Parts: sequence; C-alpha cells; structure tokens
Amino acid sequence: MLYVGLTGGIGSGKTTVAEEFERLGIPCFVADKAGADYYEDLQFCQQVAAIVGPHVLKPDGHVSKRAIADTIFADPVKLQALNALVHPRVLHDFRQWAARQTAPYILFECAILFEYHLEDRMDAVIAVYTSLQERLQRLQLRDHATVAQLQPFVEAQMAAEEKMRRADYVVLNYEGNPRARQVCHIHQQLLAKAAALNDHADRL
Repeated sequence: MLYVGLTGGIGSGKTTVAEEFERLGIPCFVADKAGADYYEDLQFCQQVAAIVGPHVLKPDGHVSKRAIADTIFADPVKLQALNALVHPRVLHDFRQWAARQTAPYILFECAILFEYHLEDRMDAVIAVYTSLQERLQRLQLRDHATVAQLQPFVEAQMAAEEKMRRADYVVLNYEGNPRARQVCHIHQQLLAKAAALNDHADRL
C-alpha cells in the first residue's frame, strides 16, 4: 500500500479533491479533522493552555481556537510547541487508521505536510493549487472573514507555488479546469505505481 500525501494552501480546495479520490474508492485521512477531535478532551486542552497560555481556556475547560490562533501566529515558538504536541498524535492515529485500509494506496490530507517535512513519510505527494486571490475570495465567503484576518493563516504556510514545485503530482483546482479528469489521471498513475511495487515485492 502506498502512502500519498495530499496538501495545498488554506482555501485551495483539498477537501473537494479528496472527495474525488474517495469516489474512486481511495480512502483519505484528514489531519485537520483528527486534530480538531483532540480539543474535545479536557486534559488535552490543559496541555494546550500550558503551551499557549491560560487565557485560551473557556469556563467549561475547553479552549478558544480563535484565542489560540491570535496567540500562536504572533509567537512562532508557541506555534512550534503546539505543533509538536499535535503532530505525533495525528501520525499515530494515521498509522492505526492505515493498518485497517485495503486500497492500493491511501491519502493523508495535511495542509502543512511540507512545512513539517512529513513528505519524507509519504511515497508520493499531490499538491492542490489555486491562486492566492481565488483562495482569499473563497475563504472570505466560507469563513465570513476579512483579508486582514486571513493573512496570518496564509503567511504561516509555505507558498502554494513552492508546494506545487515540490510535489510529485499537481491538481490545478480553479474554475473551468476539470478537476475530476485530473484526479482520474493521477489515480491511474498511482494504481500503476502500487502495482509495480507489489510486483517487485513478489519477486523478492
């Protein structure tokens, strides 16, 4: 089984691309969703507060994600420390999830795959590319946010053009470009790569 990273800048449409792969029978593990689930655990929230600051705790013991974002994007050290808390949990959960899958390859969707060198754990990487202008327009509509509010999230990530350069495959996810056709083409290449890997293993 191949491990294939799926990445792209915030607002690039990674989820819609992942859905295209899922329609072809390829399962996808979403790192952001796994990470979000951890914040339901009060003990985990206490660990986050110890890193970011007690001001992020709400009266019910959970944390304010807005307060976390406002703090960590102004403090790279705290951002790094928070990621060091979250990422090992995500990778552990991904490995457990992967062990239950039977597809020729599986997807690991992660916005900051390259930023934290997780591509080293993948057999291939797909980057979803959308121009910054279009991404900001999508995010303003989706999150009811201003460009100024979105800017720290964008700046915290590697430039989309650099992600595209480093990736093995690219999906150009903008209006008028047939996303499903691109996904199908990449899918066929990955199936061939998985088959070649299995054939090589059988010959050993």
